[in-house]
Amino acid sequence: MNMMIEETLAHFRGVWRFRKVAVLTAYATALIGWFVVLALPDSYEASARVFVNTSTALRPLLQGLAVDQDIDAQLNMVRETLLGRARLERVIRDADLDIKVGTPEQLDRLIATLQKTIDIHATAPLSVGQENRSSDSIYTITYRHPSRDKALAVVRSLLNALMEDMVSGKRSGADSAQKFLGDQIKDYERRLSDAEQRLAEFKKKNVGLVPGEQGDYFSRLQAEMAASKKAESALEVAQRRRAELDRQLNGEHPFTAASAGGTKSSGGGLRAGVGQTTGGGEDTASRIAEAQARLDDLLLRYTDKHPDVVAARETLAQLKARQAAELEALKRGDASGAAGSGLSANPVYQSIQLQMNQADVEIAALRGELADHQRSEAELKRVVNSAPEIEAEFARLTRDYNVEKAQYNALVERLEKAKLSEDAADTGIVQFQIINPPTSDPAPVAPKRPLLLALVFLGAIGLGVGVAWLLAQIRPVFTNARTLADLTGLPVLGSVHRTWLEQYNLKIRRGLYKLAGAAIVLLIGFVAILALSEPTSKFLHELLPIAIGGA
Repeated sequence: MNMMIEETLAHFRGVWRFRKVAVLTAYATALIGWFVVLALPDSYEASARVFVNTSTALRPLLQGLAVDQDIDAQLNMVRETLLGRARLERVIRDADLDIKVGTPEQLDRLIATLQKTIDIHATAPLSVGQENRSSDSIYTITYRHPSRDKALAVVRSLLNALMEDMVSGKRSGADSAQKFLGDQIKDYERRLSDAEQRLAEFKKKNVGLVPGEQGDYFSRLQAEMAASKKAESALEVAQRRRAELDRQLNGEHPFTAASAGGTKSSGGGLRAGVGQTTGGGEDTASRIAEAQARLDDLLLRYTDKHPDVVAARETLAQLKARQAAELEALKRGDASGAAGSGLSANPVYQSIQLQMNQADVEIAALRGELADHQRSEAELKRVVNSAPEIEAEFARLTRDYNVEKAQYNALVERLEKAKLSEDAADTGIVQFQIINPPTSDPAPVAPKRPLLLALVFLGAIGLGVGVAWLLAQIRPVFTNARTLADLTGLPVLGSVHRTWLEQYNLKIRRGLYKLAGAAIVLLIGFVAILALSEPTSKFLHELLPIAIGGA
């Protein structure tokens, strides 16, 4: 702690050694700084506020019917245009800022200065809801200049340019957009016509190979192969069914014996003698039955050699031969043979025969269908190398046509929306309302001279102390024996004290008085210059142009 105190005292003694330099530095810095602050030109600020209303009643009515214009983007573009070289040159001429401009370099510097000093920013109005805050905006134009009149002239010119450029920009932008869309529509109309012609010629040239509702080539080939397999399976099933019906038909007789007209006697009637019957039927089958019954009865009583037995067998053989002849006649379709034979058509046989006929018809149809599918499959396989290429070319032509058609329809729709948007813009979809016309405070807004004068005063004191401390570091002295011993590394055997201590203390007091007086004078000067800053500044502003003009 003692070392820190001693070190602080050492620095203080060093500054004290060069107190005159510190006072002179502080005075010089303060005077120069105050002169500079007082000589700084005044700056007047002019501003204007305009409200851009995009939430008019017409806007929601045109939702989806007209082009949704990006008003923010248009305003931002206009704002950037206002700070462009062409517009700023016009502002310079309107505000007479080019009076002292004599060279292109000076004009470039003036334009660069305007671009830095002109402030155009947008803020959302407090009363606007959150949903409309991005569209409705209050634009504030601010500019500072040493001349209040010129600052007002610049802001006024920029405000007029903002509204003019917004209206003319929308008009020129709409005209340019419609002209561009019209040119594009003509171009796409020509391209669409060419695409339609190419597609029509391609369809005529490749009839039958162009994909239709059945799909592409491979889909059709796969469908024909699947249909062929299905027809083959159905044909095999029909053939097996017919074979089974044929087997069943071979196991049935076409005709069956008719029922007898009367009943035979149980025994006595059969024993009446050869050739006698008890009322048998007149058909061949009935007579064969009666003959067989008579023969059986005779065999029970006589031997095979008996004449009646022999006669009965001959009669039975004749009847069977007759029946066989009648059957042959029935097979040939002779209806008189069925009446004589005493047989009737077998319904089971006829049903099976009908099913066989249906199976034959089905088999014939399936064979025809299978042949058609196989022929189509063979035809498709024949063009297996060319069909995919044709379909690919057709797909490409169709795709190109669809793209051209979609672009053409989109451009036509956009053109109609652009025309409707232009009419809406002329009606007033965006409105400008000037909140504050270009105004400026009579008092300058800059520089803040009281603050700057105070900073100069404090800076001068700090600079004086700093210079004294720096000189003390450049030209150091030893203030005590311990410091000398620490620096040299040698022991200090002793020290000699002042013998004129009273004169030294008197000198110190005088120095303090002088330093305090200098500080008081500097403080009084600061207070005086602070109180008289405005009139002094005006006097200097009037004096400096005269001095510069006389030089």
